[in-house]
Amino acid sequence: MAYYRSVGTIPPKRHTQFRRQDGELYYEELVGEEGFSSDSSLLYHRGVPSAIAAAEPWEPGDPSLTPNAPLLPRHLRLHDLFDDASARAADVVTGRRPVLGNADVRISYAVAGAPSPLYRNAIGDECVFVEDGSGVVETVFGALAFRAGDYVLIPRATTHRWVPSAGTTVRAYAIEACGGSGGHIAPPKRYLSRYGQLLEHAPYCERDLHGPSVPLLREGTDVELLVKHRGPAGATGTRYVLPTHPFDVVGWDGCLYPYTFNVADFEPITGRVHQPPPVHQVFEGSGFVICNFVPRKVDYHPLSIPVPYYHSNVDSDEVMFYVAGDYEARKGTGIGPGSVSLHPGGHAHGPQPGAMEGSIGLERFDELAVMVDTFAPLQLGEGARASDDGVYYRSWSR
Repeated sequence: MAYYRSVGTIPPKRHTQFRRQDGELYYEELVGEEGFSSDSSLLYHRGVPSAIAAAEPWEPGDPSLTPNAPLLPRHLRLHDLFDDASARAADVVTGRRPVLGNADVRISYAVAGAPSPLYRNAIGDECVFVEDGSGVVETVFGALAFRAGDYVLIPRATTHRWVPSAGTTVRAYAIEACGGSGGHIAPPKRYLSRYGQLLEHAPYCERDLHGPSVPLLREGTDVELLVKHRGPAGATGTRYVLPTHPFDVVGWDGCLYPYTFNVADFEPITGRVHQPPPVHQVFEGSGFVICNFVPRKVDYHPLSIPVPYYHSNVDSDEVMFYVAGDYEARKGTGIGPGSVSLHPGGHAHGPQPGAMEGSIGLERFDELAVMVDTFAPLQLGEGARASDDGVYYRSWSR
């Protein structure tokens, strides 16, 4: 069976009467994927989950994308996008600056010290990698503590808010599924049994996934909620006022819920010769995959060359977000923590000059990076246009 959880108080039988101490019924809500044909959870609310007191249009940020033309590999310096003063006042939701995107996935970056508003992404799942910082993501399912190195997986249409720890700043690299044929992000199918259990050859297991453990109950009236949803010209938004607080769930159970997974719990797959990127895969979505490169023992054949061989991206664009360590294949380019490299389909790329010879004899790589490969071309968002170093494409021609 899929990874089932039960939190709080629920009735013994689904879709049956479940009453409060005063005799009033709780309101049952089914949250499910693919209509009624895939994973779901049942939530029990004290108030009516559909109630709206007021609504008005809301624009969820700059949606503009610019083609990568001329076709070039690019180095984006994301740490240059925020100064300390603006970061302290920003939040992880409305403070995101769009970096790259296409019809399947959007990548953005935020540096934030303030709590976010209540938010619901009704377009697709979100996978947010926490580069630095700590705090709590409050959700309708309960609270999730997060720390540096966590992936925070938030299913589509989950009401939530980001609350950084007091006095801290959170650096967040957000990967959002855009709908497409599903808009969901999950472990790769090859890691799963036919019933959804993570298999023995998977680089992580259910013990590494941390979901909510107790209900998160809040009181309030006239509560503001921002919702990003589909519109006639793409993503748009609505600002709702709710008559009661949406965090009113006394219990839930099922197989669909937010969770965290820390990159330190990923067990790297290594070999005698260089292993291809799919061994580093951690999640997949419709039209894209997510991989991570972690500190690991490297190739141990006596004649091995530990850095990657040159490869042409025939079917995909490759995006690498460099988090920590010393990335051997990119030495001499200026790439470091906070950098993103974009290697577009149609461009053969690989190690920088001298990196192949320099890696011979190494037994371990001390690096941490998050990679997104897309199967449709990526375009440049406002954050990419503002942080492109403009010279990376020359780095192989020295």
